[in-house]
Amino acid sequence: MNTENTTTIISRFNTWLKESVMVKLFSITILILFLLIPQSWVNSIIEERQGRLNEVMTEVSEKWSYAQDVTGPVLVVPYKKQHTTQVLVAGKTEEHITTTTEEAYFLPEELKIKSEINPETLHRGLFDAIVYNSNTTMKGSFVKPDFGALNIEDENILWNEAYVMLGLSDLRGIGETPLISINNKQYKTEPSSNVTASLFTRNIAGKVNVSPNDNILTFNVKLSLKGSSYLYFYPMGKTTQVSINGNWGNPSFDGAYLPESRTVTDDAFSATWKVLNYNRPFPQQWLGTVNTLAATAFGVKLLLPVDQYQQSTRTAKYSILIVLLTFVSLLLIELMVKINIHPFQYSLIGVALVIYYSLLISLSEHIGFDLAYLTSSIAIIVLISTYSLSVFKSYKISVLLSVLLTAFYTYIYILTQEQDYALLLGSIGLFIIIGTLMYVSRGIDWYNPKKVRSAE
Repeated sequence: MNTENTTTIISRFNTWLKESVMVKLFSITILILFLLIPQSWVNSIIEERQGRLNEVMTEVSEKWSYAQDVTGPVLVVPYKKQHTTQVLVAGKTEEHITTTTEEAYFLPEELKIKSEINPETLHRGLFDAIVYNSNTTMKGSFVKPDFGALNIEDENILWNEAYVMLGLSDLRGIGETPLISINNKQYKTEPSSNVTASLFTRNIAGKVNVSPNDNILTFNVKLSLKGSSYLYFYPMGKTTQVSINGNWGNPSFDGAYLPESRTVTDDAFSATWKVLNYNRPFPQQWLGTVNTLAATAFGVKLLLPVDQYQQSTRTAKYSILIVLLTFVSLLLIELMVKINIHPFQYSLIGVALVIYYSLLISLSEHIGFDLAYLTSSIAIIVLISTYSLSVFKSYKISVLLSVLLTAFYTYIYILTQEQDYALLLGSIGLFIIIGTLMYVSRGIDWYNPKKVRSAE
């Protein structure tokens, strides 16, 4: 008798576990939390592959040339400066005068830069890196330096030691010897180790003939540079005009100033900037160092057409939403057709939904993100729908689940593509989903699943 009562109690308990909606919801919640673990592994894979891409880009840049920041030209005129010190000699204080050579820096009155970029993509294994060749012409003029404003006497100025200096971030990118033309006379340049100004840690310089009788010095500089990723210039002129064009359809106009005009097509771009000395935080001439120049760089950054890892990351952020929607759909179907789905079957479907992202990442490295997304989605939808057929024993329900999964993945794809409207589309989509769930579940008696309406 006791044995029969015990068996009855156990049987009732098992039946309660099997039919209780609350137990089912609790089990699904625990399962979703466990699925966060493999999902974190997927995110780690994406980060690892993204890191490898960055390493490849760095390796290619090391061998080709890093991104180029072009500074100048700057007219540098040395001068003599006397320093008086008090020295104690034989109990008496005497003045000692020492003379050092220092430098004054003068910027162009007008600076016009025209640069043409020819990018290309280099491949290393599964990864791409963008590099470029560029031809740049810099034209403009210097006015006569105003040493009086710098409190420097004329007799201390060393005009015969004057030179013009250009700053480059990577001298390895120089393709041909840069030539500087001053008043239609050409001067050769040499790498310079002069780092008096902290802005010119890598520079080239050309000694030029200037005199106190020159009121205007017109210049022309031609640069042939290799680089990677981006090309930036600085507003060194009292009026600086920059024009950049290239055969690349994915530019990003970056830096401290946006272009006045721009044109971007599928395979080319052009942009122009105009910056006045009022728009920058450094003077037209100075002594010593200027530390505010670095924040004024601007130019063009060359982007790869498709960054599959960034898109995969955005897609993976919605993975829990896909799992949740799929499980809720299965639960509603389970209640409406009165078929119990075992937690193990939920687990298999959940793992398949997570594996989808690993499949997406690996395929996108070979065939691109869009085709990889389509292929992976079809594969997972077919897999889950086929498996559901063995669970529900109904082609009708299996097709319904296929349609739901297709709608879910289509919705996520749209969200990942529409950056500007992602929040709006996401909010509208979730509103529609909640409304649909309310409508579909309106006939379910959550306290007595046996009274659930038939799905017929």
